[in-house]
Amino acid sequence: MSTEAFDRKSHWENIYQNKQLHEVSWYQPTPETSLALIQEFAKDKTFPLIDIGGGDSFLVDHLLDLGYTDITVLDISSAAIDRAKKRLGNRADKVHWIVEDAGRFIPERTYFIWHDRAAFHFLTHNADIESYLNAANKGIASHGVFILGTFSENGPKKCSGIEIKQYNEQDMTKTFSDGFEKIKCLSIDHKTPFDTIQNFLFCCFRRI
Repeated sequence: MSTEAFDRKSHWENIYQNKQLHEVSWYQPTPETSLALIQEFAKDKTFPLIDIGGGDSFLVDHLLDLGYTDITVLDISSAAIDRAKKRLGNRADKVHWIVEDAGRFIPERTYFIWHDRAAFHFLTHNADIESYLNAANKGIASHGVFILGTFSENGPKKCSGIEIKQYNEQDMTKTFSDGFEKIKCLSIDHKTPFDTIQNFLFCCFRRI
């Protein structure tokens, strides 16, 4: 593992070890946009889906409540995963958990839904972005759907003390032009626990 990757992991482990869920800007009791998009494209509750950078978010709780049966959560932080498992209790056994850097992930299976809210935009180096693109191409099933949320050009330039890469619809579409076709994009304002607004760009792509 490179120094860069090690530092990134240490950064996130420190955050999840020292901050509670409601003390981070991405906190959402009900991730409405993500849930709506997943339900729109995954009518069959047995379709396999993965949440990239899911951390200890409540998305997995809601997906279990909705009856989805093949859920994987990936995060760079083992502390985040452990917190999610503890919160879910016995229901954690119904979820596949992967501790891995999104910029280093090599999928071992395919998923019909690949969901990523605010993980991809932390990948600012070309090598990491290329690795992520390769993983998405390998890990998303034919005709599967890729749901990606990043900070827009109207959103923050940093998060949790580190720089991110902003995207507009044209840039995001171009980034994923090899292997994917755009379905639609949405501009979403997220209200943080600190009463600030972060503008997100959500785009949905279909694997071709």
